[in-house]
Amino acid sequence: MEKEKTNNLKTIREKRLISKTELAREAEISLVTLDRIEKGYDCRLATKRKILEALNLTLDDKDEVFPE
Repeated sequence: MEKEKTNNLKTIREKRLISKTELAREAEISLVTLDRIEKGYDCRLATKRKILEALNLTLDDKDEVFPE
């Protein structure tokens, strides 16, 4: 896995007072995967979509969470 630019996932998750475990469960991804993404590792678009949906965001909000 290659590192990508820093994303805003951790900041957004913390502002919403959601634990990593809770978000991982809601997004149906592993806690390890979520941790790696928060640390800046890249992931598939399908995984980003799951995270956005778990945060009640749309694909249009992708750039706010995962800036390119």
